[in-house]
Amino acid sequence: VQLQASGGGLVQAGGSLRLSCADSGRTFSRLDMAWFRQAPGKEREFVAATRRYGGHTYYSDPVKGQFIISRDGAKNKVDLQMNSLKPEDTAVYYCAAGSSLITSSMGSGDAYPYWGQGTQVTVSS
Repeated sequence: VQLQASGGGLVQAGGSLRLSCADSGRTFSRLDMAWFRQAPGKEREFVAATRRYGGHTYYSDPVKGQFIISRDGAKNKVDLQMNSLKPEDTAVYYCAAGSSLITSSMGSGDAYPYWGQGTQVTVSS
């Protein structure tokens, strides 16, 4: 599993960005995928996750209704559509992957053995 995140950048408050995380391996269909973020001086926090099957998605409360996670099996990638961005969304965003995660662990970074390199998202006020 090799994850490559992209799509970060600088955007004004209220704007949108779309992050992508591509897996160059051959196991994408067996992976649960997630996005986490880490703001300066803060701990890493869960953002969203999607199951490898069934289309099940999970969101943290701060981004629920604002962000949308989706996966494209044909392209071996997972996207994070971020809308109505706020300055507090500023962080480095990381994609992560794991397999056979139990639901209660989907929001825990420790459950994911594979991580991308991170992409910076900066929201100006």
